Amino acid sequence: MRVLVTRPEPDALKLKGLLEERGHEAVVEPLLAVSFDKCEPIELEGVTTLVATSRNGLRALRHAGLLDEARGLPVFAVGGATAEEARRMGFRRIYKGPGVASALPPLIASTLDPAEEVILHLAGERLAVDIARELEEQGFRASAVAAYRMVPAAALSEAVREALAAGDIEAVLLMSADTAAVWARLVARHHLGAIVRELPHLCLSSGIASRLKGLGAIPVEVAEQPTLEEMLALVDLAAAQLDP
Repeated sequence: MRVLVTRPEPDALKLKGLLEERGHEAVVEPLLAVSFDKCEPIELEGVTTLVATSRNGLRALRHAGLLDEARGLPVFAVGGATAEEARRMGFRRIYKGPGVASALPPLIASTLDPAEEVILHLAGERLAVDIARELEEQGFRASAVAAYRMVPAAALSEAVREALAAGDIEAVLLMSADTAAVWARLVARHHLGAIVRELPHLCLSSGIASRLKGLGAIPVEVAEQPTLEEMLALVDLAAAQLDP
């Protein structure tokens, strides 16, 4: 199956490699770019625990020159990919969530003592879940810092538009709600709605799929669990359905 990978770099190239290992082809077209410029400064003084709802929150520590200082802190990671990034970066105390940000406050509350913790959420510019507020409601001292931001693509590349028109793209992978929103907007901008109408849209979660409503009745499949492994399995299943 020839799949359009819409993730930001560097994660897009890693996903491309994983897909190719499974016998698929991948066309990389990042619809968002990560930027650490013009973001809020990260202050670690007094912080006892970190929360990361994206690998980019952890990467912001490296960009700010704070990784050595931060490594000694425990980190609650939203899911397996973020937890693995934390391991690669040298963190030793890692708590892995199930892949959705809304599950982190209950996990933290069941693990830590509110009287002893000062928690910092390494967040993006836009909050899908206000983890700090939810933790404060449970007695924690918690705050969030907009440590990175996502810059949306202004257009689809000519090569991708031509591949879509020629029927050379057989599925689209969407791993975040913001990416799905950008995809829907650019499909409309380039008048590609009729072309993508039969194209399987493979989504990490139902929340991501909901951002595609503007495209009308398109084929949408959602991973059983919000993990990379389940997304790869979803691609395998879609490929088998195309070529039984």
